[in-house]
Amino acid sequence: MRKPVMAANWKMYKTAAETAVFFEKFLPLVAGSGHCEVLICPPYLSVGAAVDAARGTRVQIGAQNMHSKKEGAFTGEISAPMIRAAGCTHVLVGHSERRQLFGATDQGVSDKAVAALDAGLTPVICVGERVEQRQSGETDAVLAAQFRKGIGPLSEEQFGRILIAYESVWAIGTGLVATPEQAADAHRAIRAQALARYGTDAAAGIRILYGGSVKPDNVKGLMAQPEIDGALVGGASLDPFSFASIVNF
Repeated sequence: MRKPVMAANWKMYKTAAETAVFFEKFLPLVAGSGHCEVLICPPYLSVGAAVDAARGTRVQIGAQNMHSKKEGAFTGEISAPMIRAAGCTHVLVGHSERRQLFGATDQGVSDKAVAALDAGLTPVICVGERVEQRQSGETDAVLAAQFRKGIGPLSEEQFGRILIAYESVWAIGTGLVATPEQAADAHRAIRAQALARYGTDAAAGIRILYGGSVKPDNVKGLMAQPEIDGALVGGASLDPFSFASIVNF
């Protein structure tokens, strides 16, 4: 059985002080939530507060992005070893906003994934299609290309240490809603790529999270799909009671 992972991506929200307040309210609500792994990815400057607040609990902390180099003249960037030293266990790689707003490429995703693994981090590698690609029937082709170029270069051993997050980019902020069945179809397409590249055992073991307007009122339907192994939650993760409800689906 693949253990679900319920992950929060806070994006550019919450100061260190606000992070501490969140954890004070959130932790008691998930103290008995051993059915899943819980991951919270705050902004860089709030990572320290999150690590301190989560110490001694099952809640893991991740970063939202990283540079592929260990160090260098890259003003404003953060390396994987720095993230690991700060107390993080995970890092998001190739999030749809990084791809659309900041020019992240599949090659860059692959490079960052390798760097994260080398530093002892678990990369959460994000893939997903845009609305025009969904409407033109390109979903499977887009996912296949992103997998082949961004994930496929990993060795079988490396692949066994990652998480994948499918983001229905077309359903974020468009007024459209991905049904649990549509989400599961995309997850099956990704798992088919894993099967072709890495074999049966690797494909059966890889955990694929769903991201795309996950809320307390739709998480049960999503998690009822056998192909969906957890959630990458945006806005609904900013409120401790809302995210706890999602964790305790």
